[in-house]
Amino acid sequence: MLTQRTKDIVKATAPVLAQHGYSIIQRFYSRLFEAHPELKNVFNMAHQEQGQQQQALARAVYAYAENIEDPGSLAAVLANIAHKHASLDVRPEHYPIVGEHLLGAIKDVLGDAATDDIIAAWAQAYGNLADALMGMESELREKSAGQVGGWTGWRSFVVKDKRAESSVITSFILEPADGEPVMNFEPGQYIGIAVNVPSLNLQQIRQYSLSDMPNGHSYRISVKREEGDTTRPPGYVSSLLHDHVNVGDEVKLAAPYGTFHIDVDATTPIVLISGGVGLTPMVSMLKRAIQNPQRQVVFVHGARNSAVHAMRDRLRQTVATHANFKAIVYYDAPLPGDIEGKDYDRRGFIDLRELGQAVLLPDADYYICGPIPFMRAQHDALKALDIQESRIHYEVFGPDLFAE
Repeated sequence: MLTQRTKDIVKATAPVLAQHGYSIIQRFYSRLFEAHPELKNVFNMAHQEQGQQQQALARAVYAYAENIEDPGSLAAVLANIAHKHASLDVRPEHYPIVGEHLLGAIKDVLGDAATDDIIAAWAQAYGNLADALMGMESELREKSAGQVGGWTGWRSFVVKDKRAESSVITSFILEPADGEPVMNFEPGQYIGIAVNVPSLNLQQIRQYSLSDMPNGHSYRISVKREEGDTTRPPGYVSSLLHDHVNVGDEVKLAAPYGTFHIDVDATTPIVLISGGVGLTPMVSMLKRAIQNPQRQVVFVHGARNSAVHAMRDRLRQTVATHANFKAIVYYDAPLPGDIEGKDYDRRGFIDLRELGQAVLLPDADYYICGPIPFMRAQHDALKALDIQESRIHYEVFGPDLFAE
């Protein structure tokens, strides 16, 4: 337990760390990779190059300091981090290394202002946080290992099928190389995939949502090619998967994890809201939810047009065969051949207020996945429609302490 004096020091110094946060985190990563270059195999180097990882960790440190009197308020955040760490195979031995270089970076940047008392207080606070995360991650690994077909660490899988779903999204069917069963998962969860990236001479790990329901013998992921632009390079892993990983090739997978999933035992309605490749966990949720034909499901999806709209034919088929399922598709830039009422339902961007009663179902839970600005807009729209925060769920794939 942290003493009140430690909490007071951490709270008092939090604004100073926030002011210098980016510099501290830059120094942290510089120290870390110089001393332990092998950890580049764990971190997302694309986010390193773009500065996203540095910004995210700086915000995380400040948020922890701000909430140190009430760590329970961060329970959902810590659970999400623990799942991502388990998926990246972060181990207890990593935490002392990170702590050493984080505290060293604070001292390097703040100089004499980082007194012994301040460093000691932050060391205790970091130790407390690390203990909490290590405990949660240990429980997650034990749970995975204890299931039929479960495992911890990395397991070899073979690509059994590769299918283009649109001009930018490709699905991969993955089966274990040992021929043994694979564990079930909650619809909406993701797997970590580790591949060697020759251009970096490193292993890189990414997390992709499972885009099919559990079947006990294989997993499916649907990967968007990250093209890159003037501000960021193409995705190292997505490009490699699209261009160089083919049927018969082997990849390494971590077990399924993630806090974003539906309650498969519930019978209340669900509303799935996705943009772009955000539909991938929704497909898994949908396929599992309609196993109960009485459960009401609404799927609202936004895409640019038919060229990038993945799995659209399968979605239409599901509409035709399930009376309690409704799909509403928006195209914001339809192609000349895209027909409203056939290929899509509405033109423009998703507008939940316009949809009104079509999505305002009694006792429904709402699941959002897509780019962060998209999710923020849909979340705010649901709040404006008086949907309770506890019924709004969303998935954020992005950088945190070790994550992508």
